[in-house]
Amino acid sequence: MAAISDTMRAVVAEGHGGPDVLKVVRRPVPQPGEGEILVRVKAAGVNRPDVLQRQGGYPPPPGAPDTLGLEIAGEVAATGPDATRFPVGTPVMALVPGGGYADYAVVHESNALPVPAGLSLEEAGAVPETYFTVWTNVFERGRLQPGETLLVHGGTSGIGTTAIQLAKAFGARVIATAGSREKCEACLALGADLAFNYRETDFVAAVKEATNGKGADVILDMVGGDYIPRNYEAAARDGRIVQIAFLKGSRVEVDFRLLMLKRLTHTGSTLRARSVAEKALIARALEEKVLPLLEKGRAKPQIDSTFALEDVAKAHARMDGGEHIGKIVLRL
Repeated sequence: MAAISDTMRAVVAEGHGGPDVLKVVRRPVPQPGEGEILVRVKAAGVNRPDVLQRQGGYPPPPGAPDTLGLEIAGEVAATGPDATRFPVGTPVMALVPGGGYADYAVVHESNALPVPAGLSLEEAGAVPETYFTVWTNVFERGRLQPGETLLVHGGTSGIGTTAIQLAKAFGARVIATAGSREKCEACLALGADLAFNYRETDFVAAVKEATNGKGADVILDMVGGDYIPRNYEAAARDGRIVQIAFLKGSRVEVDFRLLMLKRLTHTGSTLRARSVAEKALIARALEEKVLPLLEKGRAKPQIDSTFALEDVAKAHARMDGGEHIGKIVLRL
């Protein structure tokens, strides 16, 4: 292994605003504490929460570094006291509360996973945030079962491409919404049974027609706004709606009668602020249920584009433009 330097490159937001506020600075290399590992980062995924942090709407939780980045892949460079799971040199991917856009990042070993055979480190860098999010929301909170119908909004986002693949792998039927013909075709190529362009099609009517009037059993929504009452209409009786973001806003007027009449469950969650122990439980579930799918090629992170760390502003501009299909990844 190469020697560990005293300082490293790290990306911070100098102020709040567009991609131009992102700067590469020098920071001390963090030291792993009890049960933690130091990872020499080779790839870091770019996610919507990173954009929100850059804009000033999603500050790091207490104790997390102000360096951006929530998911990494690389090699273990050093271990802290009582960290025994991953020896130095082991390829790992990990969910971090911050600090991912840097040459080195510290993470508790329980929040890291081995890189599945057949995945490059760039692909592994696109796994943790989306796979942790989809698993805990679609399968744990949403309780998606084989044979049920999942409606995924934003089907070509990192979350959407992951949800489509995992839902199909576990025997569900998938309907996706996306904003163009090209994006709908990408959803179908990933395994979605149907995909609708929300700019041209009323997804409520389309979902009801596709399910013979029943509706979707689980809806994964990152849009919010006026999608919330429309999700209630598109949901099946005893349906579960899982909210993970509010791209169109979190304040909306809703008639809750459908919630009662259809016996709906509307839940939601965030991931970043959860405890190390909570994230560790998700990691163990992924290791048992999902890593075998990645190893067999039955699911695979979809990489839209990669950028050097120095081009982080271009990576964020790509995400802001909304034309990406799959994940945007920084190379280190």
